Amino acid sequence: MIPVEIGVQSPRIVDFTEENNEEGLRCLLDLVEELRDKAAIIVAAYQQRVSRYYNKKVNPRPLRQGDLVLRNSAFADPTGTRGKLAPTWEGPYKIKRVLLPGTFKLETLGGRKISRAWNVEHLRKYYQ
Repeated sequence: MIPVEIGVQSPRIVDFTEENNEEGLRCLLDLVEELRDKAAIIVAAYQQRVSRYYNKKVNPRPLRQGDLVLRNSAFADPTGTRGKLAPTWEGPYKIKRVLLPGTFKLETLGGRKISRAWNVEHLRKYYQ
């Protein structure tokens, strides 16, 4: 109880009875599972809406073995020593092998292997 309610009674204090409070709590306990199910349905609907919105804007990048690509130079140099005036994309590189869908091993046009695998997010198709 807050100090103001000592002098001026609020409807919350006036209408409070222990029996009604216990009965209300028992009713809420009975409805807990139903409320959880409703919340789960709302969350699933929200996730579907977000997924649809995201998938509308995603452009698939089908890359195959032998395609020429540019790689993002920010991810090629994680130390960040290149500076802000360096080109954003470097290459072209040739896709040597597809490890998983969206993951590729690259090599230079001269045939030198690139040591690590690259994700499709950091690659861009090179058009001659």
